[in-house]
Amino acid sequence: MTQSAIVPTIPLDADGVHHGFLKLPYSRDDSAWGSVMIPITVVGNGQGPTALITGANHGDEYEGPIALQELALTLRPEDITGRVIILPMMNLPAFAAGLRCSPIDGLNMNRSFPGRPDGTVTQKICHYIATVLVPQADIVLDFHSGGRTLDFLPFAAAHILEDKSQEAACMAAMQAFNAPYSVRMLEIDNVGMFDTEVEEQGKVFVTTELGGAGTASAKTVDIARRGIRNLLIHAGILTGDIDVRETVQLDMPDASCFIFSTEAGMIEYLVEMGDDVKKDQPVARIWPIDRTGQAPQVCHAARSGVLAARHVPGLVKMGDFVGLIAVRV
Repeated sequence: MTQSAIVPTIPLDADGVHHGFLKLPYSRDDSAWGSVMIPITVVGNGQGPTALITGANHGDEYEGPIALQELALTLRPEDITGRVIILPMMNLPAFAAGLRCSPIDGLNMNRSFPGRPDGTVTQKICHYIATVLVPQADIVLDFHSGGRTLDFLPFAAAHILEDKSQEAACMAAMQAFNAPYSVRMLEIDNVGMFDTEVEEQGKVFVTTELGGAGTASAKTVDIARRGIRNLLIHAGILTGDIDVRETVQLDMPDASCFIFSTEAGMIEYLVEMGDDVKKDQPVARIWPIDRTGQAPQVCHAARSGVLAARHVPGLVKMGDFVGLIAVRV
């Protein structure tokens, strides 16, 4: 197989603190011999577990990058046993542009794994992460939020897996992260996801959805910061006591949790995030924008539960996500 063109500018296996880049050659109109320079920090201290912590898989999500930039600045080797690999902006081209997908090749990084060493820029980054970084990790934490188009209750999540011992380890790590909500998560499309790649390699994996709406708040960044510390303690990398606070347990058992629009128009929500809803209860109405005197489409909950996520912009298109109804456990 063709080798990756990406070269790290720092050692990945040395003790101490090392700040540098994953350097990917990228010839373009404004820089014939240019490169994509993805920031990376590695903090190591002797033998022990390795944690890979990533942010900005999608480029319009900010809690992870903020918390990870702080971690890269403050984490000291003497505080840990093992190694922490920090990749605050794994999809740097998208992050620099404030976009979900890369402006270079239009690809969604979280649908592009395991990537290709001879593919597009996004595929090359995915291939390097999948074949070089993930195999070195014992536990992986990938930060997400809703970006510019979604908003979520702040939760950590783990997936239901065929390997029940691996699933149990992922669920335990999710509980240790200790977000305000903890979710057994169902993905509606897991092909090409970073999550799927990591789990298929047998690693412990935790992801998050910490708010969204194209920004970050003091509350959601604090959740990310505290969750990193808790997870590193849980993994045996950092010493100390896990900061345990109340978490609401939620489940996403099947596709009936999701509500989608069958019309385009202006959306009016009838319930707030975190509200309990009953099966068949109206959750939102979609008003036409090209005429008056016409009744709106009503979007109903297909099951009882909690409104855990919603669409953010005031206009929706046919097929857009409207709401997520998660079930209290």
